[in-house]
Parts: sequence; C-alpha cells; structure tokens
Amino acid sequence: MPRWQESPSVGGLHRRTAHRPVRPEIWRSPVLRHRLIEPVRRRSLPSLAALACLALASCSGGPSGLPGFDSAATSGQPQPSTGQTIGTGKVKVGLILPLTAEGQGAVVGNSLKNAAEMALAEFPNADLTLLVKDDRGTPDGAQAAAQEALREGAELIIGPLFAPSVQAAGQVARGANRPVIAFSSDTNVAGRGVYLLSFPPENDVNRVIAYASQQGRKSFAAMVPDTAYGKVVEAAFQQAVAARGARVVVIERFTPDQNSMNAAAARLTPALQQADALFVPAAADTMPALGLALQQAGYDPAKVKPLGTGVWNDANVARVPAIQGGWFASPDTAGFNAFAGRYQTRFNSAPTRTATLAYDAVSLAAALARTQGSQRFSESVLTNASGFAGADGVFRFRPDGQIDRGLAVLELRNGQIVTINAAPRDLGPRTQ
Repeated sequence: MPRWQESPSVGGLHRRTAHRPVRPEIWRSPVLRHRLIEPVRRRSLPSLAALACLALASCSGGPSGLPGFDSAATSGQPQPSTGQTIGTGKVKVGLILPLTAEGQGAVVGNSLKNAAEMALAEFPNADLTLLVKDDRGTPDGAQAAAQEALREGAELIIGPLFAPSVQAAGQVARGANRPVIAFSSDTNVAGRGVYLLSFPPENDVNRVIAYASQQGRKSFAAMVPDTAYGKVVEAAFQQAVAARGARVVVIERFTPDQNSMNAAAARLTPALQQADALFVPAAADTMPALGLALQQAGYDPAKVKPLGTGVWNDANVARVPAIQGGWFASPDTAGFNAFAGRYQTRFNSAPTRTATLAYDAVSLAAALARTQGSQRFSESVLTNASGFAGADGVFRFRPDGQIDRGLAVLELRNGQIVTINAAPRDLGPRTQ
C-alpha cells in the first residue's frame, strides 16, 4: 500500500547566508558518527536560522492560543508515569502510538516505538524521557493517552499515527499549550501547533511537476485512481501545473477493475497528442495492469514523459514497460537504507518504511532540548525556516502545521530506479 496512506498495511537568485549551517560539534559512538548542528544564536530566539541536524549514520489555550509557545496550562506537579518509559532525562515527551491496534496497526506502531528507542540510544547524553502511551489506534485512546502524558509532565507529544487520533490528541494538547509532532499524511489534520512529520503526497507532486517543467514540459495529462489518494494527488497536480504556468490537457480516472483501466486509457490516448507529460500516480498493486492498458491503447512513453509520485519507489513498478523513462519524486533512499541497517542489527527485524518518522521526531526533540533551553518546543523554534536534516533528508514545519521536504527526482531506467536530480540540502526561503 502506498506509503502516503495511513492504513498500516502498509519529504531565482537569493543570498541565503542564514541557511548555512554552523560548524558541527561531533561525537563518536560505536554505532555511528552522530552530529548535532546548533542553531545560530543572534539577539533573540526568533532569529535562529541554521539547521539543527538530527542523528544520521549516512550523512487554542493560554494567552496567545499557540501550543508550544506559552508555558503549560496544566495545574499541580507532574504525576508519576503509569506506563513504559524510555530514557531518564529531565525533559519529558509523550510518545503516542497504536501499539495494540487491530490488523497491522500494531506492527507499524511497534516499529515506530523501536525507532524512537534507537534514536534516544544513538543520541549522546540525551536529556529526554519518553512517556510511551498506547492509543490502540482509536481517537478515544489517543485522547486518553494525551491526557495521561500531559498529567505526567510531557512538554511535547510525538504521534499519533492515524488522522482521527491526531485530531483527538491535538485538541487535548492545545488545551495545555503543548505542541504535537504527528505522523499522519492527511494534511487536513495539520494546524497551528499540530505539525505533521510524514510523507504527504502533495510534496511528491510539487517536486516532480516542478522538475518536469524545468525540463521543458508545458502540457500535462493525468490518469489518476478514483480513490481518496487519487483525489488528493489530482488536486495537487492541478495546482502544481497552474503554478508553473503550464496547462492540463486532460484528466482521466480509473478504478482497479481492468475494464475501467482499459476504458480510461482508450479515452486518454487521443488527447495525448497535445501533451508532453503524463502523470500516472498508480502504485504497485495497479501499475502493471494499468501499464498494459496504456500500451494496448497506443501510449508511447518516449513521446509523452511518464510522471509519478513516491508510490513508484517499488521494484514491481520499476519493471513496468509502459513507464520506463518516467520520473517521480521521493526521499533519497540512502538515509533510510543506513537507518534500516542499524535497525536490523539492533532489533533483528526490518523496520516499516515509516519508522524513520519516529526516529527523526525523537532526534529532533533531543537536539532542541539540548540547544534551546526553555524555548525548546516553542513555535518559533519548531517552525524555523531553515528546517532540520533527518534520515529522509531535509524538512521543515510550516506555521500551519504542514511539512516541506527536500525530495530527489528518480527515473525508471531498464527496470531500475536511478536518481537523476538529488534531493536539496537546503530548502531555501519559505514561500508559504
């Protein structure tokens, strides 16, 4: 299942001196070289402007109503922890995950927990204690977990995973003026003080359309799945094309039924005479059959460039003949591969693809706890325009809670996936 989805079955000329990282302080451990780049300190905290680099082996309440900006609104002394804890630091952070959810939810949740534990172990002298809470994959569970974590003194909530749970936990956290770094890819649940550390498909679409436009593509067609994911990427596609001054020639939709694919491909093909790129964000479970339908309808990828999203980052998609030469955007794989190797060694199992999200969130919390004092989880720190560097590349949180990611552009070439435009190491000036 595409990585964007939350079903557990399953990133002009400007002088940007503020975006240059300062010289890192380096520690060495038996596991990896761990770097922390401290933010530039100027006259006041809001002017901090340098990357806070995470651990990598390869590289409405309160006076202002801004969660994470005012002091806590909780009353009394923090209560003792009633659940599992990881670490022994003074700064407490809630970690809310679907540890006993139905289906594969528990698998994803426990992989995220392992990654959080690994991040804390790999961060030298981290001053954090993680308060681990099980939301059981439900909004009610998330609400109760957030309340419990806050009673125990959590200054920040990491998680939950699923969108309804994020909404429930976010409401509780706002009442205590505490920020949330959640793992949902549903941008509808983002908001002031609720930041999404995830892989929203909109990021993929913007990056690949921008790259295609830079390569001279001006007329775009699309063939999108008639699903919730399809609706999200279709809207992002139309916005991205318009933003580049290009045009949308045609959009066709299909269902997983082969007859639907054949009919959509037949309707699409005549209009491709006016297009120079075809956006086909189909995943591994449908792309082979869809590719066959396109071939039978006369589609030629050598004439009309295929474009996709991160769901193409799959060996089964890479071998589909109809989209050879196609481009798609995705996080650089080197960081995840390095993370996965260390995870395998530590836990004797492979991580889920989303496990890096918990690793990056905990590493970020540890870095900010070390460098930012009492303002560590304030809005001005978390939305620092320079962003942060994590296992999946550079990222930053917008004030509206959404995420910008630095993504690579990859190409399907003879059944292999090849990077043709590296992920940026600097996100540049904020545009939103």
